[in-house]
Amino acid sequence: MDKLLWKPSEEQVKKTNMYSFMTGVNKKYNKNFTDVKELWQWSVENIPEFWAEMWDFAEIKASAPFDQVIDDVNKMPGTKWFSGARLNFAENLLRYRDEQTALIFRGEDQVNRRLTYAELYDEVSRVAKSLRAAGVQTGDRVVGFMPNMPESIIAMLAAASIGAAWSSCSPDFGIKGVLDRFGQIQPKVLFTANGYFFKTKKLDSLERISDILKQIDSVEKVVVVPYTDQTPDISNVPNAVMYDDFKAPEPDPEIEFEQLPFDHPLYIMYSSGTTGLPKCMVQSAGGILIHQMKEHILHTDLKREDNLFYFTTCGWMMWNWLTCGLSVGATLTLFDGNPFHPGPEALWQMAEEEKITVFGTSAGYIAALMNSGLKPKDKFDLSSVRALLSTGSPLPVEGFEFVYEEIKKDIQLASIAGGTDINGCFGLGNPMGAVYAGELQCRGLGMKVYAFDENGKPVYNDQGELVCTAPAPSMPIYFWDDPEGKKYHSAYFDVYPGVWRHGDYIVISDRGGITMYGRSDATLNPGGVRIGTAEIYRQVEMLDEIEDSLVVGQNWKNDVRVILFVKIASGHELTDDLKNKIRKTIRTNASPRHVPAKIIEVPDVPYTLNMKKVELAVKKTIQGEAVLNKDALKNPEALDHYAGLKELQED
Repeated sequence: MDKLLWKPSEEQVKKTNMYSFMTGVNKKYNKNFTDVKELWQWSVENIPEFWAEMWDFAEIKASAPFDQVIDDVNKMPGTKWFSGARLNFAENLLRYRDEQTALIFRGEDQVNRRLTYAELYDEVSRVAKSLRAAGVQTGDRVVGFMPNMPESIIAMLAAASIGAAWSSCSPDFGIKGVLDRFGQIQPKVLFTANGYFFKTKKLDSLERISDILKQIDSVEKVVVVPYTDQTPDISNVPNAVMYDDFKAPEPDPEIEFEQLPFDHPLYIMYSSGTTGLPKCMVQSAGGILIHQMKEHILHTDLKREDNLFYFTTCGWMMWNWLTCGLSVGATLTLFDGNPFHPGPEALWQMAEEEKITVFGTSAGYIAALMNSGLKPKDKFDLSSVRALLSTGSPLPVEGFEFVYEEIKKDIQLASIAGGTDINGCFGLGNPMGAVYAGELQCRGLGMKVYAFDENGKPVYNDQGELVCTAPAPSMPIYFWDDPEGKKYHSAYFDVYPGVWRHGDYIVISDRGGITMYGRSDATLNPGGVRIGTAEIYRQVEMLDEIEDSLVVGQNWKNDVRVILFVKIASGHELTDDLKNKIRKTIRTNASPRHVPAKIIEVPDVPYTLNMKKVELAVKKTIQGEAVLNKDALKNPEALDHYAGLKELQED
């Protein structure tokens, strides 16, 4: 992976926030660092000093200072960060109240909405005032079943200003998917749009919300944002009120930002649900703030004059990540809908028109763009775009080369990787460094990341498990409904005691770059969106026609496609009608992303001796790789049915 694709000029390097930060560290600590690899080494060997410097560099607003940065750098989980500090997350994101554009919203309806920082502050003030009047208090939960639109950010900031925890799902989630998430955390207020657009179709959300509310009795108020229809009928939604009627008619001149401890809950995020109900990961306001500001300011080089775009939904952590760009005072561009509508040029035309400077997307999107035949550099003026970010799944070498050949030659391509678990990244961009094909530029500052072999020893230039051997501020403070911490511990710390094991295979090069080799568990990543197999099983195995099933991701055309194997119940056949029924059930109750690309009949499903489906063994078999641990299988002969299937070689 030594093909050099881009390198910043010395002039570009010296203008970066990273260079300014490094210069400050050199001066204060009498160092002579010249690159980010050296700075990273210092940051993980001096964790309290690094995060204290980050606090000052980010100019975090706090009403009370911290007494100490960290109580124990060797303790995971349960680390106490920035004890004594009092702050508010929303106050830090609303530090600007001027006429610069804060939010630009573009949806499939072609409406172009803009809010200045002053207008955003006023909107948050009015919604926060109304949430308080509705009885929302510090520690309550406020949730969104929303498209990626300004009201989603406004509702989140209003909730955070009070100290309520925020959680969100995108509106393409099915009823079961929403209940599996919101049903666990008992929200008091729910924000929803009346519907959303996808491929020009108007899709209704209110009918699903009505059904969801029948099973969540904690919701006292439903705030409906008109989107696909300006005057929707909300009469069938209990406790519903229109957004304009809900928010206070006049903003308070000053928002009452509750001053809370650093580790006060901010977000509840969800695991993919691979092994049952999604785990609810509670993340702290201070931890998310300082972690994401580090990634924005240092690794993305975000400044006030930037226009940051990330193609995401409110169900993906990149929405939370994008939102924190407000803390820098940058302009955020929000897009909701199909990124290929009316054609593959949609987002690039938007990038030209809005003069986007940082363009964020997924590896799956780049793969689809490659397959579409579009060459953005030939059709659009992309002179404003200085950086392209990609995440969600590993971006292959061909994807890197495509960016430089067909999008823009002079651009920083930052392939980044982390997880919902930390609402951020372990591997990131480095605006001071070179880009090599297939390689993430660097490990995140302050993130003590290594590749471990099976003996728990760091390895370089060889595949290993991605681990983090020291705590970081944005790691979950706890899991919901996990009083003894058992779910939290088993999620990350069972394999290497006291070390966070993330579940990815990586290689770390001598220069400190990271190459990703995908998940080391059975999670699927179609289109770069992480989903769990359990969510598909729960839908398929409700059908009388299906006796058993197994789901894997197949590597296909620079992406991953979902393959569903089904064992048909006696007396039934896998007809086209049954395939359509399966797809409809999954689409309705999970989401369109969960719908398999192929449904294939098999006579048996392989299981381990303790009756767990062996998805990884099947994935290896369909990829022509040897399965070495067949002794652990209850019915190893079942694997033979998955080898050499013709259907898997076809579109």
